[in-house]
Amino acid sequence: MKQVLSSCSASISELKKNPTALLNEAEGSPIAILNHNVPTAYLIPAETYEWLMDKLEDSELAQIITERASEKGNAIEVDINDL
Repeated sequence: MKQVLSSCSASISELKKNPTALLNEAEGSPIAILNHNVPTAYLIPAETYEWLMDKLEDSELAQIITERASEKGNAIEVDINDL
């Protein structure tokens, strides 16, 4: 059996009946959607999803910065006035 990574869960049938009520009941927490008592999806509020996407983008940018910092020795110094 898969681990349920949420304190709230609902069946697909419950989700079909009233998704808004489920979101309100969960009060912003993720909801594990179960099919035959196995998690098949997680339902999260739009605000939480947007926050997660921002954090993922920040993480990707941090990785790019770290990679480019090691290339600093190959950089060519240029005076802004020469441009």
